[in-house]
Amino acid sequence: MSRLPDSVLDDCLLDPAAPFAQDPARDFGLQRTTAQLALAELRAWLNDQQRRLWANGQDALLLVLQGPDCAGKDGVIRRVLNSIDPQGLRLHSFKQPDAGERRHDFLWRYRRRLPDPGLLGVFNRSYYEGLASDLFDGLIGATELPARLQRVLALEAGLPAQRLHPLKCYLQISRDEQKARLLQRLQRPDKRWKLRASDLLAYRSYEVRQQHWSELLAASHSQSAPWYVLPAEHRWLRDWLLASLLAREFERLHLEWPDRPPPFTLDDLQGAD
Repeated sequence: MSRLPDSVLDDCLLDPAAPFAQDPARDFGLQRTTAQLALAELRAWLNDQQRRLWANGQDALLLVLQGPDCAGKDGVIRRVLNSIDPQGLRLHSFKQPDAGERRHDFLWRYRRRLPDPGLLGVFNRSYYEGLASDLFDGLIGATELPARLQRVLALEAGLPAQRLHPLKCYLQISRDEQKARLLQRLQRPDKRWKLRASDLLAYRSYEVRQQHWSELLAASHSQSAPWYVLPAEHRWLRDWLLASLLAREFERLHLEWPDRPPPFTLDDLQGAD
């Protein structure tokens, strides 16, 4: 298993004093060819670990993915998790809440999709959208943010008791890189379909949104639910970092195949003929 060393992963741990201070294009002196080989090995190892997680049925993992438009949330899911047994994977992508969802508490749609024991859950965007996109989309006012933040912090504080382990990752790209990727989407039919009018609005307000996210990440970073800010301008590095962080979470669970007595013996099976 060829995950990145702790020193590299810990370099991505959020600094609450300066969440976005590091270069989103840094590569740690690593090479793309090395990353591709390592990721192939990691995917197979992650699949084995997820099957052990499922077999034990006690703990659950929740991967939270956030980042600006075009940061690569969809891409990292495809490239890192494409070897995971889909029976043990629960993936949810959250867009703007519809009219029915807005009739409920803002956390309702997220709570009901938290992974059950044995599962790897993935939130492509998450309950943090209730503190960011809901504000930018005019669904709430700024005065509602403090109370919502406390609700999110309370939710995360309760996860350990459920043996639900969060891994929160923010994919960081610069405004120039976001523009380059938007241009690419405009020019390619296989990517153009993903464009929304809101993408242009988000690009125009990039700095304002990043400042808001900077404050939000700092306020919601904790020992039990830390944030990792991944440099995401090199897709190959982004994928390797994410896979390595996920591998480290599995390592911490020390998963073994469950040693349970079988419900019948070999003699029972032979005697059934």
